[in-house]
Amino acid sequence: MADEQGMENGLANIQGRQLASKWAKTAALLSHGRIAPHIPPTRMFTKANLNNMLQVHGMVVIKPVRGAGGHGVIKVSKAAGVYKYTYYSRTSSFGTFDGMYKSLLANKKARPYLIQKGIQLATIGGRPIDYRVKYVKQPTGEWRITAIVGRLAKPGLFVTNICRGGTLLSGSEGIRRSFSSGAVVSKKREMRLLTKLSTAVLEGRFPGIGQLGFDYGIDRRGKIWIFEVNTRPQ
Repeated sequence: MADEQGMENGLANIQGRQLASKWAKTAALLSHGRIAPHIPPTRMFTKANLNNMLQVHGMVVIKPVRGAGGHGVIKVSKAAGVYKYTYYSRTSSFGTFDGMYKSLLANKKARPYLIQKGIQLATIGGRPIDYRVKYVKQPTGEWRITAIVGRLAKPGLFVTNICRGGTLLSGSEGIRRSFSSGAVVSKKREMRLLTKLSTAVLEGRFPGIGQLGFDYGIDRRGKIWIFEVNTRPQ
């Protein structure tokens, strides 16, 4: 099937408009009532927002507003009065929020970041897995899904990016191994629907886009989340 192929097979060569800001794309998708429930609560990075989101959610992920490949992504958590953050494979612990925040700033680059509620992803062998759906506009003007693949995190990491050592699986295999064979059809159907709805919103807001890479996660209860949408995805 075409959506199980990891490459476009030369069917389209449309670069399209590049839109780097994760915040701009997230804000656009939040305006759609059917899509918004699938986007984790997201805020711009400030000290107050980080503290508040940790109190509410217990775990968050912070990432650059502009960036790719998992660069600069940090997981932050609070449990039993202990604050922790994980940067790549290194975890640091602190007894106070202020102590954690000061250390976090030393690792965080001086560029805009956003904060997103952390999602407890389904796993395979204890390793989290997420999914990339690639959607490409054909020369005819029709959009086509050219890939649905799973990305299994390298042992010891929470980011799943292939450039960070993640393992590439077909979407069907990822869903089957992290849930069941019976979940494959429904989960892929929902990803396709959300992809089409989201693209209609984004194309209406940002005319000229030609390639999109949707990063989806499925949590341990089976809910599908949209983490971000990339233009000109690799």
